[in-house]
Amino acid sequence: MRAIDHWINGHTVPGTSGRRLPVWDPATGEQQAYVVAATTDETGAAVAAALAAYPQWRAQSLSRRAEVMFRFRELVDANRKEIASLVSAEHGKTVADAEGEVARGLENIEFATGAPHLLKGGYSEQASNGVDVYSIRQPLGVVAGITPFNFPAMVPMWMFANALVCGNTFVLKPSEKDPSVSLLLADLLHQAGLPDGVFNVVQGDVTAVEALIAHPDVQALSFVGSTPVAKSIYERGTAAGKRVQALGGAKNHMVVLPDADIAAAADAAVSAGYGSAGERCMAISVVVAVGGSADPLVAAITERIGRIAVGPATDPAAEMGPLISREHRDKVAAYLDHAGVDVVVDGRNEPIAQGPGFFLGASLVDKVPTDSPLYTDEIFGPVLSVVRVDTYDEALHLVNANEFGNGCAIFTRDGGAARQFQYDVVCGMVGVNVPVPVPVAYYSFGGWKSSLFGDLHMYGPDGIQFYTRGKVVTSRWPGPATSEVDLGFPKVR
Repeated sequence: MRAIDHWINGHTVPGTSGRRLPVWDPATGEQQAYVVAATTDETGAAVAAALAAYPQWRAQSLSRRAEVMFRFRELVDANRKEIASLVSAEHGKTVADAEGEVARGLENIEFATGAPHLLKGGYSEQASNGVDVYSIRQPLGVVAGITPFNFPAMVPMWMFANALVCGNTFVLKPSEKDPSVSLLLADLLHQAGLPDGVFNVVQGDVTAVEALIAHPDVQALSFVGSTPVAKSIYERGTAAGKRVQALGGAKNHMVVLPDADIAAAADAAVSAGYGSAGERCMAISVVVAVGGSADPLVAAITERIGRIAVGPATDPAAEMGPLISREHRDKVAAYLDHAGVDVVVDGRNEPIAQGPGFFLGASLVDKVPTDSPLYTDEIFGPVLSVVRVDTYDEALHLVNANEFGNGCAIFTRDGGAARQFQYDVVCGMVGVNVPVPVPVAYYSFGGWKSSLFGDLHMYGPDGIQFYTRGKVVTSRWPGPATSEVDLGFPKVR
């Protein structure tokens, strides 16, 4: 059976721990490969390689670093079908969905190629007599990324593209559930001319994560995953003196006002609720139907669910694939056991859900109470809940009172209502008639409340800021005749 290796100092390295973690084929339920989980020493070896490579990589010109990113961008583009197929084989999402993931990753590489402009500082001439002041941004050193299973290509690119072009070296700990694409990306970086040791991959589980948190040479941690883990990594990482951005869970609401285009709202709810089998932190999991929108909206969503083709990625007609594991599929399905009589569509009745793969059909539950686990929990699967309210104010209160604040959306024809919503809502990313408002690469991605731990969002301008630190230089070049001793406080006037 295929073993999935580490990537340390420019080449693959077999694991030695003997702890094998299975990599499943979600469509068949069969094991297709395994990861040998990294030991603390193996993780330390990756950090050591990154530390040794740092001085030379940091010293490279901005143009040289951007050149490597340009080459990497071309290689990713040329190999996007291979990358997408590998993602699809281990995650289970359709190839078309995986190709979309690669495309969004490419956007972030393209943004990173602008580093010569993005890293420009400020300069103030003659701040005092003969004194100039300027600001610069410098890399941190060795940084690490801990990434989730749901976007095994895109989320790493969210992190390392900016980190590398800023002059840092990087250690990636991908999800053990779909880890192979990390090695392909490492090889493409190598082909692009990235020096050995600048980018490293350690496969594994919590042992590797703990080693990265504890390692004194790791200066920063980026994480995407569940809220409890994000909070723990943030607290322990910052306590160890590291810079941390930890993106957690979500419960994304889509508010539909009575004046909305019901057909467009239903299309959006189905696309955003069931795409990638709901395994997206930006998936719409709650539709908040306001007033008279509820009945026609539920009917329209129900009709569209009946047309969703569920199947393996090898089926060209498939629009929604399986979930990542049997345990997760069973956990998601269990939420429907307590949903009551308002289960409008039960995905457990999908014929393919009875087979050996980890499939669950799209599910719709109406009139969900806000104290139900269907509402309070991040289900992370193809279960869409409908909460009915009478007014806009009730809908706004519902969104703002929720623990999470990752993404939200409003569907309406009323520009004033939409503007008021984006002004009032307590949420990091807002869509107006856009159900999944993931920002383009030249903005930044991140939520509020329990969806983000840390001050800076991911990728875009915040990503550049996260992977660098500012330095201000005050300089004077006096002539020999003007030099004198002055023990007073420095003057600017």
